[in-house]
Amino acid sequence: MKPINYLLYTLFLSVGVVMAQRPPAISSPDVHPDHSITFRYFSRNAQKVTLNGEFLKAPVALTKDTSGIWSVTVPPVKPDIYPYSFRVDSVEVADPNNTYIFANERFKRSIVDIPGDQPLIHSLQNVPHGKISYRTYQSTTLGRPRSVLIYTPPGFNPTGKTKYPVLYLIHGGSDTEETWTKVGRANLIADNLIAQSKAKPMLIVMPYGNVRPSPMPDFTKDMVNDIVPFVEANYPVLKDSKNRAVAGFSVGGGQTLNIGLTNPDKFAYVCSYAPYTATEEFQKNFTNWSPNADQMNNQLKLFTISVGTEDFLYEPVKQNIAMFKEKGLKPNAQIVPGGHTWMNCKLYLATTLPQLFK
Repeated sequence: MKPINYLLYTLFLSVGVVMAQRPPAISSPDVHPDHSITFRYFSRNAQKVTLNGEFLKAPVALTKDTSGIWSVTVPPVKPDIYPYSFRVDSVEVADPNNTYIFANERFKRSIVDIPGDQPLIHSLQNVPHGKISYRTYQSTTLGRPRSVLIYTPPGFNPTGKTKYPVLYLIHGGSDTEETWTKVGRANLIADNLIAQSKAKPMLIVMPYGNVRPSPMPDFTKDMVNDIVPFVEANYPVLKDSKNRAVAGFSVGGGQTLNIGLTNPDKFAYVCSYAPYTATEEFQKNFTNWSPNADQMNNQLKLFTISVGTEDFLYEPVKQNIAMFKEKGLKPNAQIVPGGHTWMNCKLYLATTLPQLFK
């Protein structure tokens, strides 16, 4: 073989090997106008690929074509934001063709956003937008720097004369400080409600709530002794209890009860979303608890506990609501359909924001 032909032959083989190894460019997920969704995954060697999603009653199987692309189209889904993942043989994986990943430290799922025919409360709309800032504060309680996300409303001027109320918003267990914005869209919900004059302009402070390996009770101290003082030292905010609210989901909902109800002089608005309360701190705080109910009812301008009827915490939450009522408090129970999901979280938050700082 002549040298030039040999070089061309070698180059052809090399390109062929690269092309054989490189996965094809595929699009996933594709949301169709009727709200059905097509998911795709590439693997020549997988024996089975299934789709898991909180919009499905049960996992569904993908079908493989001759090129190694697995796909399935699911029927129309109610518009919302949903986490999903693939199970490839026995391994759960996020969608490698989707850059929108669920912010969580334990599992890695992808996110699919099905827009509504009319803009949903969490959608990006043509309204003035606030800003999300990543900040670091020094936690004297935990002895290390900690991260926090802070939403400032449209028109916010850090050196201006306007002072704002503050919502401290806590994520669920194994979530991160980014989950409330990347999955819960707290910033867009606030933007839209403020634009509609349904919610007051406010700061929303989203701390990193996981304090492991330290004992969980340390987060209450971190909130009261470190996070609140950091915000009040660095932002033009109102510094009385009537202008502070605390809310959270799941483990963060339990932390909300621990923080708010043990410090009613500091937080006049306490909003707990599907709280997980099987913790040492909650038992310590509320077993044999004898609050001054009249005083607390006067201090708390709003005390809500929300949960879905299909939430695995539904029964424990109902028991906690009954316990607080027996103690003479007046929790406002928000019971809705659905489970322990971030779809419900967005609903809880969108219901809460208009009730704050009235």
